Amino acid sequence: MRQRWELTNSSTGSTGYIGGDALHVIATTYPDLEITALARNSDKGAKIASQYPKTKLVYGDLDSTDLLTAEAAKADIIVHTANADHPVAANALVAGLAQRTTPGYLIHTSGTGSLGTPDHLRKTFGVHVEKKYDDWEGIAEVTNLPADYTHVNVDKIILSASEKNPGKIFTAIVCPPCIYGPGRGPDNQRSIQGPDMTKAVLKRGKGFQVGEGKNRWTEVHVQDLSEVFLGLVTSAMQPEGGKATWNDKGFYFAENGEFVWGNIAKKIAEIAADKKLIETAELDSLDEKEADEFRAAGAYLWGTNSRCKALRANKLLGWTPKQKSFVDTLSELVDEEAKALGLVKGHAVKAAGDA
Repeated sequence: MRQRWELTNSSTGSTGYIGGDALHVIATTYPDLEITALARNSDKGAKIASQYPKTKLVYGDLDSTDLLTAEAAKADIIVHTANADHPVAANALVAGLAQRTTPGYLIHTSGTGSLGTPDHLRKTFGVHVEKKYDDWEGIAEVTNLPADYTHVNVDKIILSASEKNPGKIFTAIVCPPCIYGPGRGPDNQRSIQGPDMTKAVLKRGKGFQVGEGKNRWTEVHVQDLSEVFLGLVTSAMQPEGGKATWNDKGFYFAENGEFVWGNIAKKIAEIAADKKLIETAELDSLDEKEADEFRAAGAYLWGTNSRCKALRANKLLGWTPKQKSFVDTLSELVDEEAKALGLVKGHAVKAAGDA
C-alpha cells in the first residue's frame, strides 16, 4: 500500500527546528512518499515548497481543529513536531485517526523538560540530582509521570489514544533533551538552550551559570534526533508496525550522553573571551529571577536536572548517534550568535572590504 505521511506544524513544525530536520531526512530517504505539510501562512509554505516541491501544502495552525482532523483521517502516518504543549491539536489529530478504516500511526514530539519539573517545583536550581530515567526497564515510570509535570498533559492524550481506539491508532512519543547543532530544514535551523545562553552572555558581556551550575542535562544533536523519527516512520510503513514498540511502550528518549550546565557556561565564556567578544572568562552565579530576565524560563532551561537514558531506539531501531558532542559545537555557536548580534561581520561584508 502506498503510504501517505502527514507532517503537522506551526511555528515549530516543518519550518521549525525539529520538524524541519525531520522532514529533510524522511523526504530524502523516501522521495516517493506522499507528504502533506501544514503551513501557518503562504510565506512558510513557500519555504517548504522551494526545498520540497512534491510536498502538498495545507494552510492553518494548531487551532484549526477541523482541518487537522480532516487531514489526520487521510494520513497513514502523522509526525507531529509542532508543539508539545497544545492539547487541542493533539485531540484533533487523534479524532482524525479514529475516523480511519485502516490503522494509523501518530508520532508525537515531547521533551525531557518534564524531568526538570521536580527542581522547578522545589525551586532548587543549579544543584546536582542523581535521578535518571530510562525508556526500557523504566518505561512504566516515564509514561506515568505526575500530571503536573511539563508536557505530561499532552503526553497523556497521545498515550490514551490507542486505549480508546484499540487496533486503530498506534502511537509513539519521541522525547528529546537539550538539542543542539544546525538544522537542515527550510526555515528555522537554530535551537534554544545553548544559543540563548550564548546570546545572553554576549549581550551582558560576561558568562553566567544558574546557582552552583552543577545540574545536568542529556544532549542530542538535531541530526541524530531526526534518525529516531526516520526509524519510527520506517517501522510504521512495515507490517504490524515493524520493529518498533507502540502505545504504552511507544516512548523513546533520544540522547547521546550528558553534560553539566556549569561546564557549558564556563566553556562559552572562555571561547567568547578568547574571541575578544567579552572581557573575562569569569562566571557570575544567577538566581532564578536573574536567569529568567534573559529569557522566559531561563532558570528552568539552564538550572534544572534532566537526565535520561535512551535504550529503546537503540535496541529496537538500531539508532546510534553519530554527530559531534554539544561542547564541540560551542565555538561555532559563539560565532553564529555574535554575528546575529552584529558583534562580528560576516564573510560577505569582509570580502567587500568593509571589515
